[in-house]
Amino acid sequence: MRDMGIKIKRTVMPGSTFWNDWKKYPFSSTAWNGRPLGIQVFSLAYKSGVVWNETAFSNKEFDEKLTQASSIADADKRREIMKDMQIILQDSGIMIQPFWRVLVTHMSEKLQGYRMHQSFEMDFTSAYMT
Repeated sequence: MRDMGIKIKRTVMPGSTFWNDWKKYPFSSTAWNGRPLGIQVFSLAYKSGVVWNETAFSNKEFDEKLTQASSIADADKRREIMKDMQIILQDSGIMIQPFWRVLVTHMSEKLQGYRMHQSFEMDFTSAYMT
């Protein structure tokens, strides 16, 4: 990488130190995986005034669409409003979304009824061997 004269201070610190001031750092990266619904991420991370809104993002139109989307049980109908909300976030420039991680698991064909949980929990409640 070419030296562009940008000085970056890299600091690795224990979690107990980081979490005391986590919203005060000029840049952070948060993985919001583990939430089964995108609406949950928007409610936790981007709604005006919520505790985990590390970007301090505040947008009246976004909040109104979030309230509307949160009241819709049908995923296909909610998806249309979520699209508008994603455009608002992207256009605001408050986030960098480099990828959506693909989660995979491996198992034997003899194991039936098992599904991978998005937070990697192993739930064999419905699993059986053939």
